[in-house]
Amino acid sequence: MPPHEFRKALEVLVTEEFKSALYMEEDEDLPLDVGFFDLGLTSLRLSDIKQTLETRVGQEIDIAVLFRRPTVGQLIDYLAETS
Repeated sequence: MPPHEFRKALEVLVTEEFKSALYMEEDEDLPLDVGFFDLGLTSLRLSDIKQTLETRVGQEIDIAVLFRRPTVGQLIDYLAETS
């Protein structure tokens, strides 16, 4: 799969998971440049999202990554770079 298609697939997968965690409707826009905690997530909920994404992506995500890359967009970039 070309890199741009792979990144788009990751974006869809990751945004679906965050929207679900935030009880957002499918057609609602999730801001990719807003911090996790500013979106209303707690550290416990973020940990749950991390575990689900690890299973769905098939890649371990170090918890420190979520603090170094604290937005959905930055997390997608990280996953695209390391996959």
